Amino acid sequence: MLDLIIKNGQCYINGKLEDKDIAVKDSKIFKIGKISEESKEVYDAKNQIVLPGCIDTQTHFREPGSTDTEDLHSGSRAAVAGGITAVFEMPNTNPPTSNIKEFQRKLDLAKNRMYCNYAFYFGATADNVNQLAKLKDLEGCCGIKLFAGSSTGNLLVADEKDIDKVFQNSSKVVAVHSEDEEILNKNKKLIKNGDVQSHPVWRSEECAISSTRRIVRIAERYNKKAHILHITTKQEIDFLSQHKGNITFEITPQHLTIYAPDCYEKLGTYAQMNPPIRDKSHYDRLWYAVKNNLNDTIGSDHAPHLKVNKDKEYPNSPSGMPGVQTLMPVMLNHVNAGKLSLNQLINLVCENPIKIFGINNKGFIKEGYDADFTIVDMNKKIEIKNDNIESKCGWSPFNGYEFKGTPVSTIISGKIKMKNGKIIGEPDGKPLSFN
Repeated sequence: MLDLIIKNGQCYINGKLEDKDIAVKDSKIFKIGKISEESKEVYDAKNQIVLPGCIDTQTHFREPGSTDTEDLHSGSRAAVAGGITAVFEMPNTNPPTSNIKEFQRKLDLAKNRMYCNYAFYFGATADNVNQLAKLKDLEGCCGIKLFAGSSTGNLLVADEKDIDKVFQNSSKVVAVHSEDEEILNKNKKLIKNGDVQSHPVWRSEECAISSTRRIVRIAERYNKKAHILHITTKQEIDFLSQHKGNITFEITPQHLTIYAPDCYEKLGTYAQMNPPIRDKSHYDRLWYAVKNNLNDTIGSDHAPHLKVNKDKEYPNSPSGMPGVQTLMPVMLNHVNAGKLSLNQLINLVCENPIKIFGINNKGFIKEGYDADFTIVDMNKKIEIKNDNIESKCGWSPFNGYEFKGTPVSTIISGKIKMKNGKIIGEPDGKPLSFN
């Protein structure tokens, strides 16, 4: 007997929508086609589109450390509530995930507490470069995270010689927060107390492009993979479009949805993040990248902070905003608005993460692959409300926004984990495996 049949939906198979049933057995896609066998459970996907499980490749769930703000359990609830079946989580915790002991601790913390599947970044430091060569087969490790500017604890790797060593020794994809620490320090005099609009002035375009040029130069020197996170400037788009292959890059939904100065006038410090939300000329160039398939992934950079901290006067307010729950509604709304195609979105949140990071058995609806699905209703309208945010922070920069198109069910390993906004079952997510 089958475990689950998904019937009557349009299924995204081989780059197009097909009217097929999907049979699931032992957490795998058993059969695609017309299914007549009996099943323990049947999911009726009438008027819905069945997508491969969507992956958010940049999240901060704050555990260990700031568990009053978020933890692995609450962050994973936010993920499945938003149709995300797997997350990559960042190492800037307290203590940081920058040695094997802390990495194992995070895996232990995740076991039987996370609803979605997961993998963790190993944080590069100036002192652990010798360990980076040994990470190829580390369970649950999606890559190496390099903070080239702006980080906590010992995770800042700002000197070129240290960045060089990270790439020289890397055995996995190096995901980079690309800002130039020297320029950041030099520009501090431009910060205006109480004026969050000075945030993108301090964290300037020059600060971003200078760092990104350096990262690309070093990665290419060693023929290593670099994935540049949350690109924000037109200069970087133009530069990176000339350096494809081993160099890939991400854009966030928020940089594609809001822009300065409007966002700061409306949201104040709640629009503050690193790198910053910039003006419309940069926003337009980011969209040019998306439309022309220049960027490789969409990641939320889910970085929650409590309201009591975001309400502090700039620059004492922390940078970052939640986003794992809203990534798919935001982007599906953009699909409905004709800003990108559904095919393009699936490339960015399903297929490309698989190709870049080498995730096994995910990202496609194929027989034998893991039974992970994000089921969406492209016609359903939703209003984002702070009250409905699963993250402990309890707010969203999109509060009050109405979006058309949203995930209605999240299925992981053949088990329904979210249906119509309600989270179901037990937190039994597993570490992702990599080739």
